Amino acid sequence: MSDNELGRFLRARREAVGPEQAGLPAGLRRRTPGLRRAELATLAGISVEYLTRLEQGRDRNPSAQVLGALADALQLTLQERLLLRRLTKEAHDGDPLVCAAAPPLSRTARPTVRAVLDRLEPAPAAVINWVGDVIAHTSGHARLFGPLGALDGEPPNLLRHLFTDERARTAYPDWDRVADETVARLRHEVPLRDPYVADLAEELTITAGAEFADRFADLSAVPRRVGSRRVAHPEVGQLRLLYETLALPEDGQWVVVHLPADDATAAALDRLAGRRPGALRAVADTG
Repeated sequence: MSDNELGRFLRARREAVGPEQAGLPAGLRRRTPGLRRAELATLAGISVEYLTRLEQGRDRNPSAQVLGALADALQLTLQERLLLRRLTKEAHDGDPLVCAAAPPLSRTARPTVRAVLDRLEPAPAAVINWVGDVIAHTSGHARLFGPLGALDGEPPNLLRHLFTDERARTAYPDWDRVADETVARLRHEVPLRDPYVADLAEELTITAGAEFADRFADLSAVPRRVGSRRVAHPEVGQLRLLYETLALPEDGQWVVVHLPADDATAAALDRLAGRRPGALRAVADTG
C-alpha cells in the first residue's frame, strides 16, 4: 500500500470530476481528465501550491476546514467524505488523544432522570448530552423521531442526523432554522475548548462541509431553549410541535420535551401511540 493514500485519493477524485460537473467551461486541450489543480484550488479556496503538496504527500495535516472545502468542491458522497477523514487521520498518525483534564462526557442518564422520562409518557421527550447524543428517550419520542432516522447510529446524534442523513431534509421543512439552532447550542452551551466538541466539529466539517462549518464559525447565533418546529412525518403527515428544554447542569445534559401545538398534531401523536384521542392535548403557542 502506498504511504500517500490521502494524496492518491485527492488526485483520483479530482480527475473523476469533469469541469461541467463543477460548473466550469470544458475548454480545449485537456491533457488529463477531470479538473486541473488550479481549478480545484480555486473552487476550494486554497492555493495551487498547497493542493500540490497535499497530492504529493508533502503536507499530511490539512485542517478540517480545508478538507471540508475540498470535499464540497469534489462533490464527494458521505461515504467518500468519511474515507477522506480516515485517510487524513491515518496520514497524521491516528486520532488525537482526548485531553485528560476534560470533564467526562456522559452517555447515560441517571436513574432519577429516567424516572422523570417515564412520567412524561406519552409525550416525545429525550435526554441529550452536550455533543447532541440522544442517551435516553420516551417511547413517544421513538415513535415520533424513529421513522425520521433520528435514532439511527450508536449512539444516535442530532447533529450527525441533521447534516449527514438526507431524510432530515425531508423531515424538517424549516431545515435551515433547525440546523442553525442545533449548531448554536453545540457552539455556546458546552465547555470551552472541549475536545469532544472539537472532534465532532472536525468530523462534520469534513462530512457536511460548509453547511456545518459556516454555522459553527458564526458566533452571533444564539441557542434557544424553547421554540416551535414543523415535522413532516412519514406515517401521520405534517406536525406542528412546541419544545421546552430543561437543563441538567451537573450532568452536562438537557431534557427536551416536544408537545403538540394544535389539535391536529395532538390527534396524530395519539394515533402513533395507539391511544384514544385526547391522551395528549395541544398547548397554545404564545411565543
